[in-house]
Amino acid sequence: MTTLDERDFTLLRDALGPLRDREQIAERLLESSLKHSFDPEQELDWEAPFEDGKWFWPPELVSLYDTPLWRRMSQEQRYDLARHEAASLASLGIWFEIILMQLLVRHIYDKSLTSNHVRYALTEIADECRHSMMFAKLIRKGGTPDYPVPRIYHNLARVLKTVSTTPGSFAATLLGEEILDWMQRLTFPDERVQTLVRGVTRIHVVEEARHVRYAREELRRQMMTAPRWEQEFTRLSCGEAARVFSVCFVNPRVYENVGLDRREALAQVKASGHRREVMQSGAKRLTDFLDDIGVLRGPGRALWRASGLLA
Repeated sequence: MTTLDERDFTLLRDALGPLRDREQIAERLLESSLKHSFDPEQELDWEAPFEDGKWFWPPELVSLYDTPLWRRMSQEQRYDLARHEAASLASLGIWFEIILMQLLVRHIYDKSLTSNHVRYALTEIADECRHSMMFAKLIRKGGTPDYPVPRIYHNLARVLKTVSTTPGSFAATLLGEEILDWMQRLTFPDERVQTLVRGVTRIHVVEEARHVRYAREELRRQMMTAPRWEQEFTRLSCGEAARVFSVCFVNPRVYENVGLDRREALAQVKASGHRREVMQSGAKRLTDFLDDIGVLRGPGRALWRASGLLA
């Protein structure tokens, strides 16, 4: 009997064109991994001191940028908020990557262990392990606390990753990767930013580009071949994941830890047109892709709008 994984997917076509051969894609990604993978312990100078007068995150990407509260803050307080928000985003990244690693292991559990597709998934898991350790080391080097997501969302993620469909897993993967990737692509060439932070984001951007390609191609394939109920559930779970992601993006404790009133800060972030534009710009490449392949439909689209990531 021919299994789903053995079918010729090149005969299938979605709004973006014909699907590509899964094994050929994985083979190219494996080749790229051999040429462009990094060991953060060796690539980055962790002993060098931080530079005076440099940001830990581009100011335009800090949540309070261009708000009345931002204009009242001292420059030192702005630098400090950027440092804590960088730690918050690194903490969020670790959380997402741990979830992603679990979803990838589950995805390959029943597949041929010698296939290129599975070999690349294992390569990606190794990448994510290094990224998580790199982010954790950056947090400690920066002298801030870590910023875990609120307990309710930590536990909700247990449910979401347990009941997630295969396409839902890859949609959530892209949600966790593409918005942060957009911000990091603005960060690593920015000479106003600390050299170590730029180095961390450069490594992450280079390696995440492969992860995004892998997830996009697999999500297209899954949305073409999954049963209707699974597609509908994926649309709903993906929308809920977007809502949770937007809530958890910056931990509100960062405001208290730099001497700001938490409620006032949250209210000004919510009212900020600049912040809304940043988040929607960061998500646009992803939402355009999800719309093209049929993920942003029905109640799930309403959840995406409620998250503030979809205009």
